[in-house]
Amino acid sequence: MQGWIKLHRKLLENPIWEDPHYLKLWIYCLMKATHKEREVILGNQIIILQPGEFITGRKALSEDLNKGTKPKLKLNESTWWRYLNNLGKLQMLNIKKTNKYSVVTILNWNEYQENEQQMNNKRTSDEQQMNTNKNVKNVKNISSSNNSDADFAEIMKFYRENLQKGISESLYNYELIQQWFDEWGKDLLLAAMKLSAQREAKGTAFIEGVLKNWKDAGVNNLEQARQYQLQFKQSSNKSFHNVTPFKPKEEDDGYDYGF
Repeated sequence: MQGWIKLHRKLLENPIWEDPHYLKLWIYCLMKATHKEREVILGNQIIILQPGEFITGRKALSEDLNKGTKPKLKLNESTWWRYLNNLGKLQMLNIKKTNKYSVVTILNWNEYQENEQQMNNKRTSDEQQMNTNKNVKNVKNISSSNNSDADFAEIMKFYRENLQKGISESLYNYELIQQWFDEWGKDLLLAAMKLSAQREAKGTAFIEGVLKNWKDAGVNNLEQARQYQLQFKQSSNKSFHNVTPFKPKEEDDGYDYGF
């Protein structure tokens, strides 16, 4: 197979980075995908693959990924196939299944592919000018990058350093955090994580409880979350029937809520 693939540094923030099997599977998919349109003969059928696609099946996938692997690290066909489908749930690829084979399509394939024409466009006769252009490009990429990526990276950094240590993590937890980030944004999700860290509650269960309480109470911003936590603290020693319904205040009362 010919052609190049590119890997973005944001892969470090992807939940698959934490699992060597998922990481191996993803790189395998990128390597297997065709870089240009081509025909594949399968039995008496001709299949036309588009850039970013490849053909596989449970047995072929398992054999390729287990090749050269120590016995204790090998995974069975069902597990590799489940992992592949999980990459689909993470919207990294699509799988079109038939009763004989499956066609896997890498989503956003152009982000991982650099063809010869693109490489030639980057070359200049003056090496110094080429280096200068690369430096300018890097500066532009930093200044125009999506703030959402940096915010999510901060969320994951806090989670790993404060809430993940000492426990076994699953891909499901990272999917939850991504969903919460999309729904609540950086500030509120980070606030919920700080409350969890204060309680030394590892994992995601406590965070989920905090966010559910906030949602039920109609909390929409960081100040309302602070007010809710103060009221919750004040009412913790009272009976349920004596708790005053949460009502957001107009101004900040200056209380330190820990976030």
